[in-house]
Amino acid sequence: MKNILYTIILSFLFSSSVFADYQAGEDAHIKGDYATALKEYRAAAEQGDAAAQNALGYMYNNGFGVTQDYKEGLRWYRLAAEQGHAQAQFNLGGLYFFGQGVTQDYKEAAKWFRLAGEQGDAKAQDNLAVMYYKGQGVGQNIVIAYMWFYVAAENGNPRNRNLNALAKGMKPKQIAKAEKLARKCIKKNYKDCG
Repeated sequence: MKNILYTIILSFLFSSSVFADYQAGEDAHIKGDYATALKEYRAAAEQGDAAAQNALGYMYNNGFGVTQDYKEGLRWYRLAAEQGHAQAQFNLGGLYFFGQGVTQDYKEAAKWFRLAGEQGDAKAQDNLAVMYYKGQGVGQNIVIAYMWFYVAAENGNPRNRNLNALAKGMKPKQIAKAEKLARKCIKKNYKDCG
């Protein structure tokens, strides 16, 4: 019993210190104190905190307090993304989409956008829609593109003008099918959505 209690206390203290490091990094980042932000984010990131790993990736990817380094940004984004961090998955998808620090790979970009989209990330859902519309990394499919635009719009993505523009080139039957798929997708919490 004492060992279990000891483990619980250590776990709480560990997670509290990691969160404190992350929060200190976030506070410093907001103030523009990038040196402190890097130090604090790194402390939490090296202990496995996905939010801190994503933040560190962001700093490297954008050159905040460090020389811009897409490969280092990629490394931190990947660590967070593999833990299921939706924002990191979205960011990693962006690196593959644009070929920043990696060879441009639309299929890999679509994979990471889908993982983030399945967690409700509206920007990732919108990017998936564009990829289905253009056939980048996925089979071109305007019904599925419309579905993802619809889902993204339902999640607050302000770019729903894409939905309206796409609808102009579609038949009413296609739109009805896409909207039915979108409602089903939303009901299933974005899993298995075409």
